[in-house]
Formats: sequence, C-alpha cells, structure tokens
Amino acid sequence: MPEPLTPAAFRADLAEFLHQHPDEVDLDESPLDAGLDSLRITTLAERWRSAGAEVSFVELAERTTFGAWWQLLSERQGGAAHADA
Repeated sequence: MPEPLTPAAFRADLAEFLHQHPDEVDLDESPLDAGLDSLRITTLAERWRSAGAEVSFVELAERTTFGAWWQLLSERQGGAAHADA
C-alpha cells in the first residue's frame, strides 16, 4: 500500500514543479497564475494517484487554489491526511 500523501509531501511536489522551496508555496495562489500548465497538472495528478489519492486532471483544474487542491487530495485519501498543509 502506498504511503499517504502528507501536507509536507504535497508542498514538496508543488515546489518541485514551481522551482521553489516548499515553504515558499502559497496555498492561496492559483495554480495557473503560479505557472503550472496542463502537462504539469496531469503529471502531479498521476503522482498523487500513485500515492493513493484518486483525483483527475479535471477535478484539479476546477479548483482555483493550491489549498483547494490539498482539501480535495486529503478527502480522496479517506481523510487520513486532513492536517493543514
């Protein structure tokens, strides 16, 4: 069974694609304004699915902040990672 996605791992994943440090990721920022394109969002969705969070590109694209992404991801893990990111 894969390790559940944690707030720290979520921030690290975003930081990797944004070329930032994890503590620089602004959860109130829009993924598109931050510079993520559809390919990167798809890649992140695949990574998070492999960690056990069943989400799709469309579900992520419908949410307008990284914080909303984390809320969706934590819910899709069965509530195991509801801690604040």
